[in-house]
Amino acid sequence: QVQLVESGGGLVHPGESLRLSCRASGFTFNVYWMYWVRQAPKKGLEWLAGISPTGAHTDYADSVKGRFTITRDNAKREIYLQINNLRFDDTATYSCARYALRSSDIDRYDDRGQGTQVTVSS
Repeated sequence: QVQLVESGGGLVHPGESLRLSCRASGFTFNVYWMYWVRQAPKKGLEWLAGISPTGAHTDYADSVKGRFTITRDNAKREIYLQINNLRFDDTATYSCARYALRSSDIDRYDDRGQGTQVTVSS
């Protein structure tokens, strides 16, 4: 059974940093591209970043490039999302997803976790 479990969210102030984690199980982790997406209140899903099976290649949405960093640890079966200089509009539920190929089309993804909530507030 595929499981993707996110953690690391919380209540933060603008300008602070946060590191989100996603632990994967139930599939061959090191052959999948992994992704981060988010959903802000009353908005649709937004694709954020992707990382190749080996971690050698990463992709970012233009809106987060330079502030977000995606990494992975295949030995731990985890991916991470480092978010720096958090802004109010980063408030959202952040989820990880898996897909065998390189794609920013969220509808193609095989599985997505329940997410972890990030709230940016002063």
